[in-house]
Amino acid sequence: MYYLNTDVPYMTYKEAVNSEIYVDKSLMIEKISRVFRTNGKYICITRPRRFGKTINASMLGAYYTEGIDSGSLFDNLKIAQTADYLKNKNKYNVIYIDLSRMPNQCASYAEYIEYIIYKLVSDLKEAYGIQENPYLSVADMFAETGESFVFIFDEWDSVFYKEFMDKKDKDNYLFFLKDLLKDRPYVEMAYMTGVLPIAKYSSGSELNMFDEYNFMNDNVYDDYFGFQEDEVRTLCDNYGTVPYEEMKKWYDGYYTGEGKALFNPRSVSKALMRGKCLNYWTESGPMNEVADCIEHNVDAVREDIVKMVAGIPVAVKLMGYSVAELQLDTRDEILSAMVVYGFLTYYDGMLRIPNRELMEKYQGVLARKSMGAVKQIVEQSEEMMKATLAGDEKKVAAILETVHDKEIPFLQYNDENALSCVITLCYLYAREEYDIEREAKSGKGYCDYLFIPKKKEGTAIILELKVGSSCEEAIEQIRKKNYIQRVQHCRNILMVGINYDKEKHHQCKIIQYVEREA
Repeated sequence: MYYLNTDVPYMTYKEAVNSEIYVDKSLMIEKISRVFRTNGKYICITRPRRFGKTINASMLGAYYTEGIDSGSLFDNLKIAQTADYLKNKNKYNVIYIDLSRMPNQCASYAEYIEYIIYKLVSDLKEAYGIQENPYLSVADMFAETGESFVFIFDEWDSVFYKEFMDKKDKDNYLFFLKDLLKDRPYVEMAYMTGVLPIAKYSSGSELNMFDEYNFMNDNVYDDYFGFQEDEVRTLCDNYGTVPYEEMKKWYDGYYTGEGKALFNPRSVSKALMRGKCLNYWTESGPMNEVADCIEHNVDAVREDIVKMVAGIPVAVKLMGYSVAELQLDTRDEILSAMVVYGFLTYYDGMLRIPNRELMEKYQGVLARKSMGAVKQIVEQSEEMMKATLAGDEKKVAAILETVHDKEIPFLQYNDENALSCVITLCYLYAREEYDIEREAKSGKGYCDYLFIPKKKEGTAIILELKVGSSCEEAIEQIRKKNYIQRVQHCRNILMVGINYDKEKHHQCKIIQYVEREA
């Protein structure tokens, strides 16, 4: 058998359960079982790459597939403690297809879909003795069996990324899925996963029977994709290789529908196994989508990206990613797509860059040619950092003045956030050598910027901003509120005060901190 009642999902899930790092998401089965033979039996779960889609799809397949005894996998999991654990276990005919699998050297949609149809027809012939009739569709063959089936399709949208797919091919693929699944009495339940929502490709009613659950609207199944805070704390305690706070800084930043913290599961797992936090998720696949999303209409989102890199949340009302074509033309479409991809996090009407892993990617985006004048500012940031470390107050003030004079509307000082955006761009180069925190908790308050050196011998920088005041007042605030506290372990510490007012424009004061002055 190729797709019908195969042991593929069982073997895949067995490998996951036996892995060094496994988080039990089996209670999802209880929720899925409730929709069988109801008007909610069509489910499409979309999540970014490596957020647990395949593991959960294989889990469902292993649990429901008839003819396989999966008790050894589930008897010690949470689902085994539920009242109906045995009711549905290994009781259904399951069609399990990983739709990202293609024939070798597949060069057309025709080759792709023929490959899938051939395997489906072969399974039905072998299992039910049905003779293929050239006038029957695959759906008619399923109906002729007199049986009911659970359909589990992983990565349903993977073929859309192939260069050989044109609009006609996409329409034909949607019609194939519609004909196979929609309003068919033999469908016990249909479960699909993908990266992008169905509405991304379907502007009509082809697959409108599916309830879609994505990063922006899922408050039903969101507990089962990604790692939650308590799960990560337990993993960190058990392995002891990476402290929880370090893990949170690098991989947290997503949210469930109820506002619970959600971590990137691939990155957490890799960090625990290797004992170090690095860019695991962003290096596991093509991350040019970050820039590609923006560059479709860079003018619409340039300000938003700069603000978020500066640590300033962006207020926006996103209704979901529902364009019918790959082209992204409006700000809402671009930002919605970036949330769906997992490049941004959206909760309670606010957009943010989720964590350090993604932040490092956005820093690279700001240096791209398409960012125009923003790129020019970023190119000066190395010079800005050198001037700061050298204590060259006039040079720092002059660079700030030059940036402020550029004709970039959102960098004009209408509020404190605009000044923060300028500071972020001017010091972007510093992120190579520093962890930079905005509004960082330290001492008796929150300093505007804290530059924590990645290397022990590095010089820490505490930067305080003022508007219409003085640099001296900024330095005094650093002293009085003991902002030194977070970096007092550093051998060298600079206190930097920057002030802007309409009369004198930019001023800067840089003082070497001496421990005894505290």
